[in-house]
Amino acid sequence: MEVIYEDNHIIAVNKTCREIVQGDKTGDTPLSDMLKAWLKEKYCKPGNVFVGVTHRLDRPVSGVVLFAKTSKALARLNEMFRVGEVKKTYWAIVKNCPPAEEGELVNWLVRNEKQNKSYAYDTERTNAKKAVLHYKVIARSDNYYLLAIDLKTGRHHQIRCQLAKMGCPIKGDLKYGFPRSNPDGGISLHSRSAEFIHPVSKQPVSIVAPVPADSLWKAMEQMKR
Repeated sequence: MEVIYEDNHIIAVNKTCREIVQGDKTGDTPLSDMLKAWLKEKYCKPGNVFVGVTHRLDRPVSGVVLFAKTSKALARLNEMFRVGEVKKTYWAIVKNCPPAEEGELVNWLVRNEKQNKSYAYDTERTNAKKAVLHYKVIARSDNYYLLAIDLKTGRHHQIRCQLAKMGCPIKGDLKYGFPRSNPDGGISLHSRSAEFIHPVSKQPVSIVAPVPADSLWKAMEQMKR
């Protein structure tokens, strides 16, 4: 577990693709519990430690995850995420060249609970939710493209689903059409940064998560324009 930001009200972790944000059916220890133990030891706290989950990342995704250390921060951050006041930028590595260097994707997503998968459509339909993101090619190698993604809405598997719909499935993402898995079991989607006005101090906060310690990620980062 890598802590990349902490103050009296907020703590942020650079999640790996092996870690989970909250407990699930696997029974693996989630980051929320890891943080409670970490804070308890760091500050020698005798009682229970408060850690509130403000948002989630899919297990195979890496990068910035924000947690609240106080109930006040949790309530305010939850509202900020709800109304879109937290700007999150993602980086994704894809194999296929996007149709344009930069663009906005607008689709209607339908979630299939049994498959734990979303399907993207070009027109509105029953039970679909509008999904909007902006992407830009920021680096390229002989075989891959690095995209920066500004997420305008927060839908289930939105980036994975919309990029696949565009013809650019994320490297390692078997669920959405990439032919091979990554060696670590994750996908090449990284929550690169989070920017927001602090819910208590009202000062601007910018948190950047280092890319995974993988040779392709490092190479693509160095080639970034």
